[in-house]
Amino acid sequence: MKTKLTNALMYAFLSLAAFISLFPFYWMIVSTTNTTTEINTGKFTFGDQLFANLARFSEQVDIALIFGNTAKIAIISTLLTLLISSMAGYGFEIYKNRNRDRVYTAMLLTMMIPFAAMMIPLFTLMAKMNLLDTHFAVILPTVASVFIVFYFRQCTKAFPNELIDAARVDGVSEWKIYLYVYLPVMKTTYAAAFIIVFMGSWNAFLWPLIVLQSAELKTINLVLSSMSSAYFPDFSAIMVGTVLATLPTLAVFFLMQKQFVAGMTGSVK
Repeated sequence: MKTKLTNALMYAFLSLAAFISLFPFYWMIVSTTNTTTEINTGKFTFGDQLFANLARFSEQVDIALIFGNTAKIAIISTLLTLLISSMAGYGFEIYKNRNRDRVYTAMLLTMMIPFAAMMIPLFTLMAKMNLLDTHFAVILPTVASVFIVFYFRQCTKAFPNELIDAARVDGVSEWKIYLYVYLPVMKTTYAAAFIIVFMGSWNAFLWPLIVLQSAELKTINLVLSSMSSAYFPDFSAIMVGTVLATLPTLAVFFLMQKQFVAGMTGSVK
């Protein structure tokens, strides 16, 4: 009897947690089919205004342009971050040096510095490099991620060093060991890191808001923010844009879900 009561309470709690988690997504999707007036009155059932809202959103926004900007920043930033941070994590674990752990510890300590404290120095640096109001100004500060370096080093601890030793005996160069031995074996780790970095880059808001001024360079998050700050926001069109902005990250996650789980659990194949 006690076990049944415990299970009932557990399922009730999980059901409540699932409802709280999923309800905002349900309301977001429902809102794309209703008018702004219906959204303001709290209507939670589907309407028939989806195509009208989509047409109105496309009139206000150049969908291809802003999604192209967002995809460009997210993809380039993700690929560069994976390349640079994975090499750093690989190097910290594979190559031994008496100062290695000191440098690694100092690098990890930088994670304690809030981004708000680095915004002004970063902005000044980008201004001196004449990179303000460019996509490269958004990408450059993200390519060396301390968390991703830490993640790759921890995952590299499970990498079989015998493969590296065998490759060195065969005369394979260090670069080829990294490209043709390490990278294929750690593909699930790369998949998990890809999802983490891509979602963070796609959803980035504060730093792009600071460095991007031209309308033709802005990302989807900046455009939606400007739409919602209008005197009379068109919530139905905003919700259409929000759903469209959510689809790429959902697609990436569901396509790479198995690799993500394997990578986060430290699986090496």
